[in-house]
Amino acid sequence: MSQRQVLQVFEQYQKARTQFVQTVADLASRPQNTETLQNAGVMSLLRPLLLDAVPTIQQTAALALGRLANYNDDLAEAVVKGDILPQLVYSLAEQNRFYKKAAAFVLRAVAKHSPELAQAVVDCGALDALVVSLEEFDPGVKEAAAWAISYIARHNAQLSQAVVDAGVVPLLVLCIQEPEIALKRVAASALSDIAKHSPELAQTVVDTGAIAHLAQMILNPDAKLKRQVFSALGQIAKHSVDVAEMVVEAEIFPAALVCLKDPDEYVRKNVATLIREITKYTPELSQIIVNMGGVAAVIDYLGDSKGNVRLPGIMMLGYVSAHSENLAMAVIVSKGVPQLAICLEEEQEDHLKAATAWAFGQIGRHTPEHARAIAVANVFPKLLNLYLDTESSEDLQAKAKKALKSILQKCTYLPALEPLLYEAPSNILKHVICQFSKVLPHDSKARRLFVTSGGLKKVQEIKAEPGSAIQEYINAINSCYPEEIVRYYSPGYSETLLERIESYQPV
Repeated sequence: MSQRQVLQVFEQYQKARTQFVQTVADLASRPQNTETLQNAGVMSLLRPLLLDAVPTIQQTAALALGRLANYNDDLAEAVVKGDILPQLVYSLAEQNRFYKKAAAFVLRAVAKHSPELAQAVVDCGALDALVVSLEEFDPGVKEAAAWAISYIARHNAQLSQAVVDAGVVPLLVLCIQEPEIALKRVAASALSDIAKHSPELAQTVVDTGAIAHLAQMILNPDAKLKRQVFSALGQIAKHSVDVAEMVVEAEIFPAALVCLKDPDEYVRKNVATLIREITKYTPELSQIIVNMGGVAAVIDYLGDSKGNVRLPGIMMLGYVSAHSENLAMAVIVSKGVPQLAICLEEEQEDHLKAATAWAFGQIGRHTPEHARAIAVANVFPKLLNLYLDTESSEDLQAKAKKALKSILQKCTYLPALEPLLYEAPSNILKHVICQFSKVLPHDSKARRLFVTSGGLKKVQEIKAEPGSAIQEYINAINSCYPEEIVRYYSPGYSETLLERIESYQPV
């Protein structure tokens, strides 16, 4: 065989490898082909091509593997069992930037599915190679490495700690200072995934100066970047009052409040979540947000939102109100109660209704004035229906019941209490009767209305155990009226009168 023929054979072999790997990569991009490819043993065919002499074949083989592993955990597991990861990690340090991006993509695709698969990526030494990639000049390589790190860190504190121990955090903070928007996004996302698991991990992120750099990007026009920035700030702030104060001190307010009207739903939700995490800690932090117009902004946000996006806003109003009478009054003055009533009416999910019921309880439990604001919004019947509805979740029933009790114990607005005399079960009814027993002795107009509306008659019909608390309240109410009035409205009194008429002998 001549030299020319030998060269032709090698050329044909290279063309065949190239065509094969490109076809597999193309087929792997469509989910309907993945099972067939797996059954055909494509993993074992691609593995040797990762070490091919031709760089484009190496890169395309890695891309194909990444697409397959990305599809489901079975295929990702096959990559691990096929002993492919060590080859990728080895090549990650040696090859060109195109291969490095493809190799990092495979690591990310494997790690995303479960903590076990992410641990397999860590165990093969991937973190050290990814750290080296984060120091590359090419922003695309940095981005691919940051993606892989983010997918490893998001699973649990142990994996996140492994990422931190590899020295990743300072490099991610450098990445968010790079000019490329895509790199900024992924680096912020990775910092968020690291910080979310524990106060210690969040503190590690804080110690690298991340807050100041994240704060500089809150008004960036790129919506996807703002999502990640606010997510990272929220994940940092949620762990302790100290880091929450540091986030506030970064002077992100009131500018961040503007983003509650952002066209992007996820930006709005992440901002509301950040505000919730800050306000939950202390009256002082809540007061700072209130002073900057945060309560009014969140109430407007609730009006512009639907579904789960509302949840952090609802909870924020509850946390603010829980701290003090004045802060709860700030929510009332800003028209928070009618907006929460709309949320309770509109939302179908039990967890949203439960959060709203809880928020009402935090607002109304302070003073009669606070409770009256809830009562005037006609919230009592809604809370009672949610508590009594057998289809409500246990959590919703518990929160509706607790909110009702805590507000009723402060409520002196009798027109809102009276309908509950006819509808409330005994465990709620006793709180209603208690309030009447407190108000009626001191209000003659209310005593008269209570008779003409039928309230006194209804109280006489309540069957209470002698000596019970509810009986004591009924006795206190009855003592506000002449004995003959009480007797007149007692059950059976009309029959007694008729008997007296029958037995009466005219003179």
